[in-house]
Amino acid sequence: MSHIHDDRPCKLGEGPLWHPARRQLFWFDIIGKRLMTREGDAPKEWVFDEHVSAAGWVDRAVLLVASETGLWRFSLATGQKERVAPLEADNPVTRSNDGRADPWGGFWIGTMGKQAEPGAGAIYRYWRGELRQLVPNVTISNAICFAPDKSCAYYADTLTFQVMRLRLNPNTGWPEGEASVFLDLRADGLEPDGAVTDAAGNIWIAQWGASRVAAYSPDGQFLQTVPFPAAHTSCPAFGGDDLSTLYCTTAREGLDAKTLKTQPANGMTFAAPGVARGLAEYRVLL
Repeated sequence: MSHIHDDRPCKLGEGPLWHPARRQLFWFDIIGKRLMTREGDAPKEWVFDEHVSAAGWVDRAVLLVASETGLWRFSLATGQKERVAPLEADNPVTRSNDGRADPWGGFWIGTMGKQAEPGAGAIYRYWRGELRQLVPNVTISNAICFAPDKSCAYYADTLTFQVMRLRLNPNTGWPEGEASVFLDLRADGLEPDGAVTDAAGNIWIAQWGASRVAAYSPDGQFLQTVPFPAAHTSCPAFGGDDLSTLYCTTAREGLDAKTLKTQPANGMTFAAPGVARGLAEYRVLL
């Protein structure tokens, strides 16, 4: 059973990150250009001058934050940022979207058109000073996460209704070979959004418009769902002291005024305790 973790409604909540050293959840409101958290019982946020969407943790005091123009070293203490690498900085059409650190200390980040222009985005990996494009011609980049045995990465272009699997080199984490379809949700009409893996290698996928996060085994078998009282679930993250709480961001984008009035929890951030045993998020090595 889920409860509200934070009642500030996000136009487009995304990118939840449980910081294992701080034992604290961070997340973004992309449209609101905000990085959000709670310190104790108090809400806290940082407002940016551009869209921000995803993060990894560098150390206790620093996050790597993805924005529409770059990857940034961001100080939680001072709010100052320093650019690590440009990200489509010369392309005003696109912004960053889903992203996550990988087991090698790299960071994967997807981009997309601000109006979801077809094929305008891509998926990149930043590692050891290099930002390399991995997947071109993506419309809505999502579901970036990694098998705990380091064998593969997952990702989705949401509008294809498919989650892809990409084999990774065990030593470097760079992709090897072509991507294959891991999960085909076309028959069910389910749109895969953000995703995270657990300690058993199962993948937990937020399904946009379906008010839920659904779990699938490493061989693609459906396992269970966790419902949330918001239509547009956008991204899950495991956290809490024993990493067994499933957090989930949601969005108000695309919902009409009547729906928002009768269902005001849309856009809030939720927590469902005791769901499964998650993994600590990998540290980004800069």
